[in-house]
Amino acid sequence: MNRFFHEINRNFGFGCMRPPKCGEEVDHALFSRMIDRFLDAGFNYFDTARGYHSGASETALRECLVKRYPRDRFILTDKLSGPFFETEAEIRPLFESQLLSCGVSYFDFYLLHAQSRRNYEKYKECRAYEIVSELKKEGKIRHIGISFHDTADYLEKILSEQPEIEVVQLQFNYFDYEDEQVQSRKCYEVCCRFGKPVIVMEPVRGGSLVYLPEKAKEIFRNVGDGSPASYAIRFAASFDNVALVLSGMSDLAQAEDNIGFMRDFQPLSEAEREAVKKVSDLFHSVELVGCTGCRYCTDGCPRHIPIPDLI
Repeated sequence: MNRFFHEINRNFGFGCMRPPKCGEEVDHALFSRMIDRFLDAGFNYFDTARGYHSGASETALRECLVKRYPRDRFILTDKLSGPFFETEAEIRPLFESQLLSCGVSYFDFYLLHAQSRRNYEKYKECRAYEIVSELKKEGKIRHIGISFHDTADYLEKILSEQPEIEVVQLQFNYFDYEDEQVQSRKCYEVCCRFGKPVIVMEPVRGGSLVYLPEKAKEIFRNVGDGSPASYAIRFAASFDNVALVLSGMSDLAQAEDNIGFMRDFQPLSEAEREAVKKVSDLFHSVELVGCTGCRYCTDGCPRHIPIPDLI
């Protein structure tokens, strides 16, 4: 795993799907303060995509990070997202526009986004994997990966067919660990078998593992004074093949809390693991809608229904 992750400082990254907002726009002043605090604490990994905050995540990173810090101070990941191309000919122009939006000449990591049985064939037909590999040879991408949303058997199929993949980004948290739809554990085990390091997304499941019912809060209070987010993020970061955990921090309080327990990271103790299992069992005893607020469903909705808001 140290083959290329040595360039990342520590095992915690800033997910920029949900940057701080002022009205409907990204709050650049607050975002800059959060980035400053994150970098000052010794972290350096940032994750974005063209569809995040309707494209404003990329440009906000340009203004708040790229223009304010030398390129060697940060690691930047972007993604090739299906809604933004339909043909092979559109991939390179899209990629170049992402470099321009972010204000950089290369991406440290570039992920083929949200791979699943719904879109993988489209990526293959458009030669997306070949084009991304060419961009790596040209020095515009340092490392190639995928983000993945499907079952373990389909992940195994993709990794078997695409050996150029260096890293896999997975939805991985204690609620979804044994879930038969998300299959966090099974997908993680596939990555281990193929020798692919894991980057964790949605460790707090879109906030649902932060805003806990009173019974769940009481379980965690009995083992320590950490925040609900701390147990969720540390759960994910405690796995050997997890190289990095992303947190989609949206305000300074969240950033301070996350930095506080990840700066001097400690894996979960046995007592904390047992508490996490009890909270997970509590959640599974009631019927929850499996929504993380990623809004991928709204991108593809022909009637533009705000599905996460309604949920």
